[in-house]
Amino acid sequence: MTDYLATGNLPDEYQQLIASVADFATSVVAPVSAKHDAEHSFPYEVVAGMAEMGLFGLPFPEEYGGMGGDYFALCLALEELGKVDQSVAITLEAGVSLGAMPVYRFGNDEQKQEWLPKLTSGSSLAAFGLTEPGAGSDAGGTRTTAKLVGGEWIVNGNKQFITNSGTDITELVTVTAVTGVDEVTGRKQISSILVPTSTPGFVAEKAYDKVGWNASDTHPLSFTDVRVPYENLLGQQGRGYANFLHILDEGRIAIAALSVGVAQGCVDESVKYSKEREAFGGPIGRNQAIAFKIARMEVRAHTARTAYYDAAALMLSGKPFKKQASIAKLVASEAAMDNARDATQIHGGYGFMNEYTVARHYRDSKILEIGEGTTEVQLMLIARGLGL
Repeated sequence: MTDYLATGNLPDEYQQLIASVADFATSVVAPVSAKHDAEHSFPYEVVAGMAEMGLFGLPFPEEYGGMGGDYFALCLALEELGKVDQSVAITLEAGVSLGAMPVYRFGNDEQKQEWLPKLTSGSSLAAFGLTEPGAGSDAGGTRTTAKLVGGEWIVNGNKQFITNSGTDITELVTVTAVTGVDEVTGRKQISSILVPTSTPGFVAEKAYDKVGWNASDTHPLSFTDVRVPYENLLGQQGRGYANFLHILDEGRIAIAALSVGVAQGCVDESVKYSKEREAFGGPIGRNQAIAFKIARMEVRAHTARTAYYDAAALMLSGKPFKKQASIAKLVASEAAMDNARDATQIHGGYGFMNEYTVARHYRDSKILEIGEGTTEVQLMLIARGLGL
């Protein structure tokens, strides 16, 4: 894959994927984006279309119903979807990276056989419950507990900001919970537990009223004496948080790809608008102030794309990629936010109207600097990678 970075020429299978997702984004996603955003409604028909295309199974083996592709293929799809609708893109990203991937990476054979065919087909969604009220990125602040009683885990606690957790097709939430105390360090022992959404005591609370991502499903969750079998432990007991850190590293590359799509989408919309909009006797794109602003936007998008390609290349080659994933996530999310702001300025009054893609990008993009690790967390990880 390093050859692709040098030449910019992707193999045919990647090019075909880009073309098919781009066509889907333009013909299926874009026409209903403003409607779902205004209504705060989950785009079930769009998700069904992505499922039919096999997008939820892109990085998974065929034996589990996947497409036999890789994580880079997922990133390319996210970039194309991100150009037109961040809510749709994050639904796919969270469904794969946070929902299905933990089961694939850390599940046993029985867990994989039970859950992955549903999740890779897109007929069902899964979510991951990590963040808690008052804890945020601090795993040490985890208060949700899972006590083993008579061969069952009894889960009690709360989670917040959980994507894909309350849709009609959500069937599984993986929960991090305190399952004991490490005898050596005295620290909380945090494990991951699979909780089917039909389990008594599990409640997806009222959906959030958000600044953006209005068509993305996001809820606080509560667990009251939720009982699941001991076999629902995902991975080794006490390794739940450590395992999820690996998932987050991969997910940051995916979020970077989504962010690049946003940054590029803002460029594309601005180029189109600056050629059509006339002022003072000609298209506004003739004005150096506009042309240079768009040129800087293109530089940001290109640089961010190079960063996530680099991180993905390291990941697929089996090399350490944590620092590069954080660099990609930081650079790309800031590029998305900066480009959304500039695109809104270029569009003037129209850029403030929610029916325009750039207006929705302006509202939506801020969360890209927060979700799956804030900018400050990325800086911390980069500094650690430098030995600081």
